[in-house]
Amino acid sequence: MDKTATIVMKKKLNVTDLAGEKVMVDFETGKYFLIKGVGNDIWDMLQEETTPARIIEQLLSEYEVTPEECERSVMEFLSKMQELKFID
Repeated sequence: MDKTATIVMKKKLNVTDLAGEKVMVDFETGKYFLIKGVGNDIWDMLQEETTPARIIEQLLSEYEVTPEECERSVMEFLSKMQELKFID
């Protein structure tokens, strides 16, 4: 995925906030997912059309992390979301 690619949420999931973690249910597949930590922030940003570059920029302004580590983590997270067909 290119850092300037537009990301759009493809699938609406039932999401519940539970003690700082997000529990998601994909009723189509019957699978449950748990997102914690910075993944919560990324998931929230995905609720509106965005780009990986915007997500990385926002996280760098909020957390003490190197740009390289931030980019790697964000791109891994987004790849997993794309693999699960949650985003386009």
